[in-house]
Amino acid sequence: MSAAAPPTRAEYCVVACAETWRGDGEVLASPMGTVPGIGARLAARTFSPDLLLTDGEALLVRPDGTPEGWLPYRRHLAMVTGGRRHVMMGAGQLDRFGNQNISCIGDWHRPARQLLGVRGAPVNTVNNPTSYWVPKHSPRVFVEKVDMVSGVGYDNAAAAGPSATRHHRIPRVVTNLCVLDFDTPDHSMRLAALHPGVTADQVRQATGFALTVPADVPYTRDPSPEELRLIREVIDPDGLREREVRP
Repeated sequence: MSAAAPPTRAEYCVVACAETWRGDGEVLASPMGTVPGIGARLAARTFSPDLLLTDGEALLVRPDGTPEGWLPYRRHLAMVTGGRRHVMMGAGQLDRFGNQNISCIGDWHRPARQLLGVRGAPVNTVNNPTSYWVPKHSPRVFVEKVDMVSGVGYDNAAAAGPSATRHHRIPRVVTNLCVLDFDTPDHSMRLAALHPGVTADQVRQATGFALTVPADVPYTRDPSPEELRLIREVIDPDGLREREVRP
């Protein structure tokens, strides 16, 4: 794709994911998914140069993938429990307070569908900032109440007390339609930005609960020419982002 071609929806999603790590400083970025991974590398190459990236196994890596340090699992866990990591996870379900389900659909004792399992979601959400990436925004994902709490939302963190709220933070949720946050008095989900070409009504119809929608919703910012060049020619020349976010 030519660097002169207008940004695609997938590229707006990459930029929105990259913005998740803006201002984080020297923390470990843990993106899960193709578009978040491209976004983290874009952030590290541009406005968040102190961001730490990992190969997901045992090494710290530069944005181009070359190793720059050793990160054994015990050190990784130390960063997790001290709030020095910002992870971007996926979600089978998300509710209005940011509770995430990646375990099962339906009753836990007899689920209609088995998903990944709780995995490390409780530890992630209680101990370090956790954002979410949803490549297909729909009422099946954005539900009134999750079938099982895997990642802890604002209401459950508050109910658990100071030990759960010390490092708990959900900066943003990025989807193929928009950016969402929890910047409301009760920490319920809010429409923060629309991707160009998307309307607030489309987001409302694709959300299974009443979403807070401000009177004036901005659009996701345009990627700069240099960001487009990096995305298309350096970070993702094979165009994997376009497979995850269809037009």
